Order: sequence, then C-alpha cells, then structure tokens
Amino acid sequence: MSQVLTHDAEHEEHGPEQGKGLIGFAKRWLFTTNHKDIGTLYLWLALMSFFVAGAMALVIRAELFQPGHRFVDPNFFNQMTTMHGLVMLFGVVMPAFTGMANWQIPMMIGAPDMALPRLNNWSFWILPFAFSLLFSTLFHSGGGPNFGWTMYAPLSTKYAPPSTDFMIFAVHMMGLSSIMGSINIIATILNMRAPGMTLMKMPLFVWTWLITAFLLIAIMPVLAGAVTMMLADRHFGTSFFDAAGGGDPILFQHVFWFFGHPEVYVLILPAFGVISEIIPTFSRKPLFGYHFMVYATVSIALLSFIVWSHHMFTSGIPLSAELFFMYTTMLIAVPTGIKVFNWVSTMFKGSMTFETPMLFALAFVFLFTIGGFTGLMLALVPADYQYQDTYFVVAHFHYVLVPGAIFSLFAGAYYWLPKWTGHMYNERLGKWHFWLSVISVNLTFFPMHFLGLAGMPRRIPDYALQFTNFNVITTIGAFIFGFSQLLFLYNVIVTVRRGKKVDNRVWEGAHGLEWTLSSPPPYHSFTTPPEIH
Repeated sequence: MSQVLTHDAEHEEHGPEQGKGLIGFAKRWLFTTNHKDIGTLYLWLALMSFFVAGAMALVIRAELFQPGHRFVDPNFFNQMTTMHGLVMLFGVVMPAFTGMANWQIPMMIGAPDMALPRLNNWSFWILPFAFSLLFSTLFHSGGGPNFGWTMYAPLSTKYAPPSTDFMIFAVHMMGLSSIMGSINIIATILNMRAPGMTLMKMPLFVWTWLITAFLLIAIMPVLAGAVTMMLADRHFGTSFFDAAGGGDPILFQHVFWFFGHPEVYVLILPAFGVISEIIPTFSRKPLFGYHFMVYATVSIALLSFIVWSHHMFTSGIPLSAELFFMYTTMLIAVPTGIKVFNWVSTMFKGSMTFETPMLFALAFVFLFTIGGFTGLMLALVPADYQYQDTYFVVAHFHYVLVPGAIFSLFAGAYYWLPKWTGHMYNERLGKWHFWLSVISVNLTFFPMHFLGLAGMPRRIPDYALQFTNFNVITTIGAFIFGFSQLLFLYNVIVTVRRGKKVDNRVWEGAHGLEWTLSSPPPYHSFTTPPEIH
C-alpha cells in the first residue's frame, strides 16, 4: 500500500528532563504532551475500568445464578446493570481505542506527534475526574443511577436517586473529552501525513479513526442535549419528557438513540481498523479490496444516522416509520458483509500463521458475524415484538461488543505491545488467554439467545424456575471469562518489565511506517517526515 523510500534515523531518544523521584514521575505523566505517553495513560485507564466494570458484571451474574437467590438488593442490582453499561462503553472501549489511536496514528502516517499535544493532555485528564464522579454515585444516599445505561425518562427524571445529577455531569465531561480527542485526531490525520501519503494510502486503522472522530463530533452534543433536558426536568420545572406538562417520554428515546446507534459504530469501527491491520500481516498478503473497505466504512457511518428507531419498534411509532427503520437497518448488513468478505478473501490462499493476535482476529470475524446475524433478526419488526427487552437483545449486543470490540482490543494489544515496549509477550500465556476467553464468551452469551427466545426479560434480579439451567451455564461462563483476564494483565505487566527483546519489524508479514521505527519507538516518532510512494 505504501513504501518507505528514506528514513531519518537521527531521533531524539528521550523526552524533556522532568527530575527524579516521585515529583519527577508525577510531572512526567501529569504534564506530558507526547502521544505515546498519553496513549499509555488511556490504555491503563481502560484496563483498570475493564476490571471494575467486569466485577460489576460478575455481581449481576452471581445474583442470577439461581432463581430466588438474594445475593444483592434488587435496587443495587439495577445500579450494577446501569454502571456496568456506562463504564464498559465510556470507560473501557472508547478510552482503549483512543489510546491505540494516540499511539499508532502519528507512527502510521509519518507524523512526529499529534497536531494539538496540549489539547491531547487535557482530553485525557478530564476522564479520571469524570469517572471519580460516576463511581462516587454508588456511595450517595439513595444509591447510584438505577435506570439502565439508556437513562430512559421518566425513570431517570421523576423516580431517579439524587446521585443522577453527578452522573449527568460525568457524562458531559466524558463527552467533552471525546470531542476534543476527535478534533485532535482529525487535525492530525488531515494535516500531518508524510509527503506522498494520500488519503487512499493510509492504513485502514487510520481511516476508521478518521470516520469515528467525525461521528463523535456529530453525536456527543446530542447526548449532552438529552442529559441536559433530563437535568432541567429534574430541577428546573420543565417537562420535556413529562406527558402531564405537554412533554413526551418517547422524545427522550428518539434523542438518546440518535446518539446511541452511531455510538455503537464508534465502538466497532476502530475494531474493524485493528482487524484490517492484523489479518493481512499474518496472512502475508495485502488487504483484499482496500478501496471497498474504505467506502464500506463511510457507508456504515452515514447509515448509522438513519436507523436509530429500530430500538423503539414497540414504543408506538407509526407503521411507516417502522418500515423505514427496518429497511435501513437491514441495509447496514451490506457494507458490513463487504468487510467480512474482504477479511476472508485476504486470508484465502495466504501463508497464514496463528499467533495470538491472529487467533483473536479470527474469533472476531466468526463471532462478530453471529452478532450481525442476530442483529438482522432484531431488525424485523414482527420478530422484534417478541425479542424486545429480552435476553436475546443482551446476547446480540454482547456478541457484537465482547468478541467485537473487546477481542479486537486484545488482538491489537498483543499485536502492537512488542512495538510499544520493545519486549515480546509470552506467546504460550497469550494462547491460554485466547482459548479461555473464546470458550467462556460463548458459554456466557450463547445460552442467552435461548433465554430470550423463551421470553426471559432483561434487567431483572429474579426469574421463573424454567430459566434456571441456562442461567447457571451463563454465570459459570462469565466467571471463567472474568478470571481469565488476569492472565492478560499478568502477561502485559511481565512484557513491560522483562520480556524478550524484539527487532524493529516484530512480525514477518508486517508492513507500514510504524515498523520502520525502533522498538520501542523514539520520543518523537519522525523528526524528519519519511518519503512515501
């Protein structure tokens, strides 16, 4: 796709001197404007949030292990479902992909750093304050938010605990961080590419992030508007969502899902980019249909704005609207199918090897496709009347986001960690992590399809006796998945501290500007732009 002609080997190896000891350490990480440092901060925040949100999921599954089993209070159960969703979305997947973007985009396009380094620092340091606010809600009088991550009115207005206001402010801060980060990414990609690197020569990971950044700038103000109206209804006598005052609770659903569905693609488009880097490397072939992959990504992003009401088929919207949203939702399967076809075609007749990143990429392709098929089932209006708000929806969403977003994050971490640290991870431990994860994910989420088809509603702390067997299997799978992530944590820490030294080009089939740099890369990736043809 792009070939390096010249490369300046004279790099500044270290950043500015910050002093020694604790003060030097604090200054280094608090005031850093280096894209690699900030990427590392995002990734560590995401990893910590992953274990916190995972612990919340295990509380949910422990409660649902047996019917009538009172592990936690029902109100606390609802708080866990709400916080698990919010933290996984805003605290794990988005910061993790933003961390990868910070690390990789300047190296992939031949830039020395991000375009707006101070803004980059501030984009990150808003997040710890936002999450402190969000987590503090659990310790308030009345408990944390207990109305689900979708924040439906009137549950989030009339009947919500006082801590909801803290959650609203936290959402504003997280949105501000996302918008500033997106502005930075767009400015970097459009202005700082190496000479000769046209848009159509960029790696697909850079393309997916360019499109994701535009999506975030478009949708985050919509979420801010929704939660601001929520706040006004709670405290300032308005009735945006109160039918008694001339409002409509369905309005909240429209505004929220206009944000919410493009948000799903914010979570999955960077995953497509990661997988599109890994599969060609381990197939030792160029990516099949590069141009089609770019056009498919743009198509998915545009279509994501006209499908939001498929979440609302049972809310009483007109039949004409139901038909429109059903057809547009099914249309998204076309560009997504092109991507899956191109990944499989890239592997076809390739000299494939199955290191840990490739294993996670293969699991992504197979399991994400299952999630896509169940999404098509949910797009059918008559069928959705049966599936809506059952565990079938939970199964679909988690098949898209766990083997989709989370597995691609694991794949990307194993793929780029040797480049970032200069040390090779433990391959055997990585494969143990893969097999435990992929088996336990299917053990956890596949039985949920049957529970949903049988009519088990979601977001309930208790259930009828006939749902017991599948819930037991699901809970066992969830605990295996949760504890197997400790292998990943251990592997990362050992790799950072004392892994085997690696060359510049870690993987035999890897091509691109980042693989011309030393491992780990110098402080400024490219002091002189490389030439591309």
